[in-house]
Order: sequence, then C-alpha cells, then structure tokens
Amino acid sequence: MRLFATGLAVLLLTSPAYAAAPRTHQIVMAKMKFGPMPANVHAGDKIVWVNRDLFRHTATAKAAGFDVDLAPGTSKAVIVKRGGTFTVTCRYHPGMKASLKVAK
Repeated sequence: MRLFATGLAVLLLTSPAYAAAPRTHQIVMAKMKFGPMPANVHAGDKIVWVNRDLFRHTATAKAAGFDVDLAPGTSKAVIVKRGGTFTVTCRYHPGMKASLKVAK
C-alpha cells in the first residue's frame, strides 16, 4: 500500500496539471546593455523589461515572438511562449545583444 501511495504521489506531482506555476522575471536595460539574463526561465513565464537608460530601447527576439519598444523610464511585460535559446537585440542599438535561454 505504501509503495502504491508513493507512486501515485509521484505521478500526480509530475503530471501537467501540477506543473510549476509561471514565474515573473525582470531584465533591466541600463548603460546600453541588457542586465543579467535570468536563469530558469520556462515557456509560459512572464518577463518584465525595464528601461533605466537615457535612450529608447527595444527587446527584440523575433524567434521567440516578441518585440518590446521602451521609452526611457518605462517597462513592459511579455509572456515567453516557447522554449529555446534566443538572441535578444535592440533595434536602435545593434551592439546591444544578449542570449535568453527558455526551457520548455
């Protein structure tokens, strides 16, 4: 009976209905750079992009399905919909690049 209960618990906890709840991550743009990319981003998580720079920036990753345009001092959120490793760039400042890893 104990083995059955343990197996049932493992099955329930690993089923899609009990998947981890989506998380919110923040990425800051400052000094013409994207801040550190968060670890453990999963498809379905929210990323809040914050522009603390003096210039307008974008967080553009067409392969990931987002293109966020931010005036100085503003923020916007996107939901990451698919897994993969994506290059994030600023359309206004091509030298601004970062790599965002998203687990499925």
